[in-house]
This record gives sequence, structure tokens and C-alpha cells, in this order.
Amino acid sequence: APRPGEREARGWGIERMAGGPLRRAPGPLERKANLDVTSLIIITRARTTTRTTTTTKQGRAVACKARTQSATVRALLAATLTRSAAPRDRSIPWHHARSLDWCRPSAACFASSAAAVDAPAKPVSTTEYETVIGVETHVQLDTNTKAFCSCKNEYGAKPNVNVCPVCLGHPGMLPTLNERVVELAVRTGMALNCEVHQESKFDRKQYFYGDLPKGYQISQNDRPICTDGFVDAPTFVVGTKCDAFPTTRVRINRLHIEEDTAKLTHEGQDSLAGGEGGGGATLADYNRAGVPLVEIVTEPDMRTGEEAAAYAQELRRIVRFLGVSSGNMQEGSLRCDVNVSVRRKGAQELGTKVEVKNLNSFSAVRSAVDFEFRRQTSLLEAGRGSEIKQETRLWDEQRMETKSMRSKEEAADYRYFREPDLPFLALRPGFADQVNAEMPKLPREARDDLLGLGLSVADASILSDDLGLFEYYTECVSSGAEPKQACNWLVGDISALLKEMKRDLDTCAMRPQQLAEMCQLIDGGTISGKIAKGLLPELLEKGGSPKELVESKGLVQISDEGELDKIVAEIVESNPKQVEQYRGGKDKLFGFFVGQTMKATKGRANPKMVNDCLRRALDQ
Repeated sequence: APRPGEREARGWGIERMAGGPLRRAPGPLERKANLDVTSLIIITRARTTTRTTTTTKQGRAVACKARTQSATVRALLAATLTRSAAPRDRSIPWHHARSLDWCRPSAACFASSAAAVDAPAKPVSTTEYETVIGVETHVQLDTNTKAFCSCKNEYGAKPNVNVCPVCLGHPGMLPTLNERVVELAVRTGMALNCEVHQESKFDRKQYFYGDLPKGYQISQNDRPICTDGFVDAPTFVVGTKCDAFPTTRVRINRLHIEEDTAKLTHEGQDSLAGGEGGGGATLADYNRAGVPLVEIVTEPDMRTGEEAAAYAQELRRIVRFLGVSSGNMQEGSLRCDVNVSVRRKGAQELGTKVEVKNLNSFSAVRSAVDFEFRRQTSLLEAGRGSEIKQETRLWDEQRMETKSMRSKEEAADYRYFREPDLPFLALRPGFADQVNAEMPKLPREARDDLLGLGLSVADASILSDDLGLFEYYTECVSSGAEPKQACNWLVGDISALLKEMKRDLDTCAMRPQQLAEMCQLIDGGTISGKIAKGLLPELLEKGGSPKELVESKGLVQISDEGELDKIVAEIVESNPKQVEQYRGGKDKLFGFFVGQTMKATKGRANPKMVNDCLRRALDQ
């Protein structure tokens, strides 16, 4: 039997799917009216004494003696009236617009992009719920060869050339552990403040998919090489003022070694989850199969997308400073999977966990967490928490939403057992101490050093974000440049010019010692900042000594006071009207005299001395 209001709803072109909620009938006139149909469906299902809504000739929905039992329904009705008050095409009366399609879902129907909301829902409240976030990160290790064979570990090679019977899983082939993989894994674990175990073991993780040639993946299950660490991720936001870096601590549950899978490229589909129309081919590149990884798993310590992105950014800085990985997310060298659940604030029990994959940028990490918070909270508010399943979802960057990919496997589904072809991994005595002695400077230490030089938190944040920039800067300061001046040149004019030239610090011809020399020429009064800016393009392109370049071009700054006095006197004498106006109180004309002086000296005059000379001449 139809529910109250369903008959009228069907009359407006809304049809009930078999076994499901009411849906809007699709048609060619979509987007003709900004109307939230989901809200109308909810309203038509409310208990009413008379018909819930009616329409005007202009397509405006209005309330008609609606008597509802719920404040939520009244709120949704008000929202509907607001959104539909000004349809784009007023020539289409509502009773003729039966084929109007869905418009963008509101908070009430945000829970599912595929189904209408079947019950009233309150607006999402960020004060009642909190997000619980954990991150799993796969980091490809920069080794010459793969983890268990001698094939090249090389990105960008021709597909399926760096393969052999071992990494393709041919029968009878035995893996051999790459010692460099163990060294880099231990180095990473120490940088993450983990406990490094003297003995660990490898296991087979069983599952069957096209990217896994052996039918199993060599990994570490119950005895990983590193456990119980932490990362203090800086959460500094550009534009805020502070004396030290604010941080959030994220505990590391484990770090283990495993091999990567092949790279699959899906053709002819909207996304990895498959689009309408389906079909297409999937291309497999097994060059990546067997490439060494470390997987880093956090505890669920993060509460916002910003914190999750801050942790991922700090992890990338760490692996880059360590030299264990390029950390390039576009190349897949660092891949983040975010586990998100929602619960009421103050609750101890965790909600149902959803894993989100396909996150290839830090902004995607933030956006995916925010989307999942809205989606899951909407379902909880609507009393549909049972629809939140433990599953794997993919992030769609174009639609800015997650899509269901598959149900999430439990550990038992992988049927782990010890890898019979590899012995237990036992570190030789002194191995960990040797790795620790060779540890490079870490990002947190770099930030402390920069603050110690008197730089602001904002400047220190920029310089420590990139290893190459930090090393260039420290070498420049070590060569005699004033810290703040060198920072200004690097993050300002030099970065802008390199971006324009489509180059970076590693490929430009100007070395740190030459930047230090240029800064010293400015400090010594040999050249002005304006002259230095004019020299930068040539120095970045060709390199060489700034001092020699200045002398060869005749750009040595005029710092002789007597010579400047003569030039100033001539300018004052040739501009009597401006002099009279200046002495009459028009102080802004001082800039005019400065400009005339710099023009006469072709920009070579010492700016400070020019000001002094002009004030003496004009104030007589």
C-alpha cells in the first residue's frame, strides 16, 4: 500500500524502485530547476492530514496545509522552498516538468550518491561527532635492484622489461633478500622513533588479482621489523604567527617490509571502480612487481583531514631527508591509504572503518577525509548507521567523492603463513648501531637549526620542506651569507625566476657560494639590491663569479660621497620648481629627487648615501 503522500509523488514524476526508496524519474530537462527532490520525497512520506505540497505556474513549490510531526521535516520543507524559489526556466510549469532529473544532493541525502534518503535526517553537526583517522603508507625504497631478485628497480622503463622468473612467480624460483632493503627499512624505523627488532620474519599474503603474478605477496605479518614509534607532524598554517612549530603526535603501530605489485592501467572506464558503459582493457606492467616497499601503519590518532595531510607531508620529508625514497606521489613512490571512522565525541568505541585508496596528493587526503566525515555522519544522523560497511572505497578526484570498490578483507581472508623460501631475518650484531651512526639530519632538526639562525617559523617551514632547498641554503650561509638575506633571495626572486625558467636549484648554474658572494657584495656596498636583481637571470643561466660579472659590466655601485654630492647638486639646480614645492611642505616630492638621482647614475648610486646627500641639499 502506498505511504501517505506517495500517490501525489508519483504524479510528479517520482517513481518507486522495486524494494527501494522513491527515485526521481530521469529525463532530458535536468538542471532546469534548482530543486532538492530528495527533500520533497521525505516530505511526501511524512504524516500529513492533507496533501503536503502544491505548485504554482512558475514551478514554485509551496506548503499547502502541511501538518507534520517532525521539526526536521519542516526544516527540509523550508530549505526546499528556498532552493526552488527561482528556477532557471520559468516557462516550464511544474506539472509539465515531470522529467526533471536529480540536482546536487543536500546534506540529507549526502550519505549515498546512488540512493534517495529514506528517512528524515538532521543537518550534519561537527560538534557532536568526531573523525577517527589512521593512515597506511607504502613507501618505495630507492634500491638498484628489486627486493628478492636482481631485476632493476627503475621507474619509467619500457613496460615489462625489468622482469625475471623470480619476480614473475615461475615454479621452482627462490627469492633472495636484498640487504640494502633491510638497511633502508631500519633507517626509516629509527627516524620514526620505532623499536628495531633483532629478529623478524616474512609471510605470504594470499590473494588473487591481476597485479600479483605469484598469487601471493611476500610481506611481514605478525613479526615486523619495526614497531611502536611516533612522528611529531608540524601543523603550521601559513599566515599564522608563532614562535615555534605547533605539532600533533601520531603514533606508529608498525613498519614492515614487503614487495610491490604490478602497475595496472585501466582503459575505457570512468574510474578504477568502473564507470557506466564498463568495458575497456586493463594493461599490466610487471616492472613494478617485486619492487621493495616499507608499509608504515599508524594508530588512529588523527581527528581531521588537516592532521592526516600534515602527517603524510612530514613522512615524505623524512624519507626524502633520509634518502630512502623519492617520495614522489605522482610516480607512486609514496601512496597513502586513509582509514576513516566516525563516532560521537566522548565515545570510546570506534566506529566502522572505511579505507580510502587512490590518494595521490595531500589535498586529496584532506578532501577524502572531509567527504567521508560528511557521508558517514549523515548516515548516522538519519538512523542508518548499519549502512556504513567495512569496505574499500576509491577517491574520485573529478567528482570529489569516494566510491565503493569492494568489501574490506579481514586478516584471515589473506591466509597468512610463514614464507617457506626465506629464513628468519636476523640482524647481525652492531647492524642497527651502524645504521644509526650514518643517520642524516632529519626535518625536525633542520627546522630547529633554521629557527636558531633567527628565521621566522614561516621561513623555516619553506626552507625545510624541500631537502635540496635546505642543503642549498645551509651551504650558502656556511659560505658567509647573512641568514635572513639569503633566505629572502632564495624564497623570493630566485624561486620566481627558476619557476619562470622551468628549472630547479639542482640544475641551475648558480651555486650556493656564488649566492653568498652576491650577498656580500650587497652588504659591502659594492652593488645595490636592484643591480643584483638585474644580474640574477645571467647568474642562474651561466653561473660564474658575481664580483667579476659586476666589474665586467661596470656596475660597481657609486659610494663616493663627493661624487654623489655633485650629482645631487646638479639635480637640485635643474628642478627649482620642485625644490620650492618640497621646501613648502610637499614631502612626497623627495621620491622624485631619488628617482632623478638613480636615473642619472643608471641605478648605480648607493641608495642610503643618495638619501643622505639629498636631505642635506634640500634642507639647506
